[in-house]
Amino acid sequence: MIRYSDEVASIARPLRDPGDLEILLDRAAQARVVMIGEATHGTHEFYQWRAALTRRLILERGFSFVAVEGDWPDCERVNAAVRGDGAGPREALVGYDRWPTWMWANEETVDFACWLHALNESRAPDDRVGFHGLDVYSLWESMREILTWLREHDPEAVPAALDAYRCFEPYNEDPNAYGWATRFLPAACENKVVAMLAEVRDRDFGVWQNAEVVAGAERYYRTMVHGGPGAWNIRDRHMDETLDRLLRRYGPEAKAVVWAHNTHVGDGRATDQAEQGEVTIGQLARDRYGADRVVLVGFGTHHGTVVAGAGWGAPMEVMGVPAARRGSLEEVLQNHAPPAALFVFGDQGPRPDLLTTVLPHRAIGVVYRPERERWANYVPTVLGERYDAFLWFAETRALLPLHTLRVDVHEPETYPSGV
Repeated sequence: MIRYSDEVASIARPLRDPGDLEILLDRAAQARVVMIGEATHGTHEFYQWRAALTRRLILERGFSFVAVEGDWPDCERVNAAVRGDGAGPREALVGYDRWPTWMWANEETVDFACWLHALNESRAPDDRVGFHGLDVYSLWESMREILTWLREHDPEAVPAALDAYRCFEPYNEDPNAYGWATRFLPAACENKVVAMLAEVRDRDFGVWQNAEVVAGAERYYRTMVHGGPGAWNIRDRHMDETLDRLLRRYGPEAKAVVWAHNTHVGDGRATDQAEQGEVTIGQLARDRYGADRVVLVGFGTHHGTVVAGAGWGAPMEVMGVPAARRGSLEEVLQNHAPPAALFVFGDQGPRPDLLTTVLPHRAIGVVYRPERERWANYVPTVLGERYDAFLWFAETRALLPLHTLRVDVHEPETYPSGV
């Protein structure tokens, strides 16, 4: 039986305030990309400390932008707000209206966006820190953004975009309907989307990115109805490619902070995701930029409360997170680590068993059913290979959403569990 008490004590650093993140800042000194995860999409401490680390990366390590697991059009509205254009940060975040709204429309993100807005006011336009979305879901929103821009700036390119838009019209903005239709019409709108992408590729960066979103979303929904890891991989590869486009857009010295769920940020090769054929943006970044230029940061908690839905599209609610199951990473840390702790893993010398043993590691998505804790919600993980650092909070509480009303949902449930 593995005894963890001494080795946990030897590598756990108590976490009291942002000043305690210094060792992690040092670890990220040479990084081009720092990816900061979350074990749920609805926990205050994860958002709070992710923002605290990001502030220090921006101020002390010169990071250029934040890219999140969110839709490109919605995040561009926030990007405009933090750069001082258009509405303020709160108004921009209230505008998130696709379920699950609370992922970004929450007080914790408002606090960070307001801080970023204040910082950018003191900087020249070319030195301002951006806020961008990496995800693939905004098919119809991105189509409308493309048409709006082209009609104003490049009318000659409108026909190709309008042809693609009209192809999707019969599905009434319902990805399920489009996905199932492609089982009978394999090409469906693919060719029209490819033609549109070729037409706008060399134009405005935002238009190009929206076209890439449409192309990625079309592939995603077409693949999703067949099951398996294909849709997951399309989504993570799209996020990886979007991140790389942004880094090139910002310039050769640009550096990025990424916010996404642990299941995307962590290296899938250190989990059973690899056995299932899934890739993650964390492993793709290590492969693209080199492991020495990428820092992957995970989060975890033992018990508390969280914002989630009981089913896909269900009203958001504050749910209890029960004590982690026996034998899990969370139980080990509950028993042997400080209530709030930071772990930074060295890449040389012998490693303790905590970092090399496969342990169940909790993952809660936007859909959560606490009664399934005994057999679900855990990812077998080699901690020291999945992440470069880990932030631990024994007890956590739900974040504070901006919305309280139920939002209509057309999106199909994401594979595998809303993360």
